[in-house]
Amino acid sequence: MDPFDSFDDSGDDIFFRMMYHYYTTDLLQPDPTPLLTIGAMLNKNREEGHEHLYRNYFADNCVYESKDFKIRLRLSKNVFLRIVNALESRYEFFQLRYDARGRRGFKVLQKCVVAIRLMAMDESPDTMDNYMRISKRTARESLYTLSRGVVETFGDVYLRKPSLHDLQELYAAHEERHEFPGMIGSIDCTHWKWKNCPITWKGQYASGHHGSPSSVLEAVASQDLWI
Repeated sequence: MDPFDSFDDSGDDIFFRMMYHYYTTDLLQPDPTPLLTIGAMLNKNREEGHEHLYRNYFADNCVYESKDFKIRLRLSKNVFLRIVNALESRYEFFQLRYDARGRRGFKVLQKCVVAIRLMAMDESPDTMDNYMRISKRTARESLYTLSRGVVETFGDVYLRKPSLHDLQELYAAHEERHEFPGMIGSIDCTHWKWKNCPITWKGQYASGHHGSPSSVLEAVASQDLWI
């Protein structure tokens, strides 16, 4: 089954634009430096963190509806679950493991929700500890591994240049639906703050309505949500 057959509306493509941006700007850098300092072991009850998350969004009679999930994670729940299943079957990082002391690791739902919240909501890794019971290091590793995994797993299909056949089908679809020949999709531009922009370049990358230097990510989404 195609992992994205169940796209329900065009809002889901925001996730893949962010994922592609994160991949091209951050994942091409070296892996995050491991934290070597070992502090006191805290009993954060990570199992309770998972149960709280599961009852809120994934149980049969969950607290919040699917629309609430999409508002908070910028991604529909059915697409999220397909991504989770694909990554869990492919990467050991997302599979349930135990450490040398027999303590259970974090489950795949915790790691994936944390990663997407960090990216979609621009939250700090430190904020994941109270609700998800996940440390800053694990949160960063989850974001890094999920972003790389999505690109490696789905990039050849959903994050590639269109072929001549794809373009012909896009032209035909938009001409039929919108009576607009030569159209390949909807264009969306997103400004990303450039924190470390060189001083000599700031005048070229800053505008009055943003106030700080930024780069523009331009993406085209087709009617079937190919990016």
